[in-house]
Amino acid sequence: MEITAAQVKALRDRTGIGMMDCKAALKEAQGDINKAVDVLRKKGIAKAEKKAVRAATDGVIWSYIHPGNKIGVLVEVNCETDFVAKNDDFINFVKDVAMHIAATSPAAIRREEIDSKIVEKEREIYKEQALSQNKPEKILERIVDGKMVKFYQENCLLEQAFVKDPQKTVKEYLTETVARIGENINISRFVRFQLGEK
Repeated sequence: MEITAAQVKALRDRTGIGMMDCKAALKEAQGDINKAVDVLRKKGIAKAEKKAVRAATDGVIWSYIHPGNKIGVLVEVNCETDFVAKNDDFINFVKDVAMHIAATSPAAIRREEIDSKIVEKEREIYKEQALSQNKPEKILERIVDGKMVKFYQENCLLEQAFVKDPQKTVKEYLTETVARIGENINISRFVRFQLGEK
């Protein structure tokens, strides 16, 4: 199948990925742009996983003040080089993450960072709820595990649905950005301030 320059341009405009990668993805997807996006995403995840082991010691600390001046965020996002730290794609990613944190108020970046006492308390609450609904003993753990997945999706930054595109998680957005930029990126830490909260 012949892939046209217009198809390649359309895919590049949509994904920000290089022309040769877009052409190869379109060939693999037999000209279907939506399937080509999936091909690129899968390849991007594989590339991003390889890059994840590389040290990200450069980057930026970004501040975001929500309109109305009642919510503010400081976030540190690291990359491998100073060159990428000044790249528009990287800066836009950092801005998006800061705005997302302001909007969703995550408790932590990853599951492992949530205090184990909080996790145990949540598990106990979900178990009590299931017991009060007379759920069979043998499926209690599965019910609790399912509710914990939802708890993590609501409270862990990387597992939250990205506010600007709820079809993907923040982690998927991060992976796409790593694939596009070609360097490891790591959201290291953040603090969110809300007027009147301690």
